[in-house]
Amino acid sequence: MIRPEWSPRILSVLRIVTALLFLQHGLMKSFAFPAPIPGMDHLPPILIAASIIELVCGTLITLGLFTRIAAFIASGEMAVAYFMGHISRGFWPALNQGEAAIMFCFIFLYLVFAGPGEWSVDAMRGKAAPRT
Repeated sequence: MIRPEWSPRILSVLRIVTALLFLQHGLMKSFAFPAPIPGMDHLPPILIAASIIELVCGTLITLGLFTRIAAFIASGEMAVAYFMGHISRGFWPALNQGEAAIMFCFIFLYLVFAGPGEWSVDAMRGKAAPRT
């Protein structure tokens, strides 16, 4: 039986897992960890900016600190990434390798409205209540 009182906790799990995956992209761009991005010896300025957003927002969203604003910024970055880096390779996301950018964009957009969930710094600070 699905218990509705677990919804805020599962929201937290979704937030944490998604943010850690997002953070990994920033770590790859900035520190070549866990591996360098193939073919990228020197990052262009737009990817440096993207890596900063991914590192800062990924960390904040993982912790559940300033979640709504960090998720809004991360969602916007992923929308820009899709339209600048993927759509030019074709319409279908499965073919232009844009599925991750779309999923990140919409999960982060969801977090803007849903908040961070029960297990977050925002919740401990009393800032996680849904806005009405």
